[in-house]
Amino acid sequence: VQLQASGGGLVQAGGSLRLSCAASGRTFSSYAMGWFRQAPGKEREFVPAISASGGSADYADSVKGRFTISRDNAKNTVYLQMNSLKPEDTAVYYCASAPFLGVVLTGHNEYDYWGQGTQVTVSS
Repeated sequence: VQLQASGGGLVQAGGSLRLSCAASGRTFSSYAMGWFRQAPGKEREFVPAISASGGSADYADSVKGRFTISRDNAKNTVYLQMNSLKPEDTAVYYCASAPFLGVVLTGHNEYDYWGQGTQVTVSS
């Protein structure tokens, strides 16, 4: 499985961005997906995750109510809609996948495949 993240950029505080993560292969609908982020000097942290079917999702407390994860299994793509962005959201954002059905995975060590990351910078 190869993952290609895109959609990052520079935005002012309060603005919005939508990240996309396109996956290769024909079994995307069998993979749980997640987004993580890593700021300079900090550990990689969980953002949101979604089950293989898209029926369940979980969010880090820091992004609840601002970020929305979704997926389109027909397009092999998972999305992260980010609204009301804050400077502390600045980080490299990574998408990840794991071959599990029916679960939402929030730990980075639970994922097998990672995208290359896309930079999100929020200016104050």
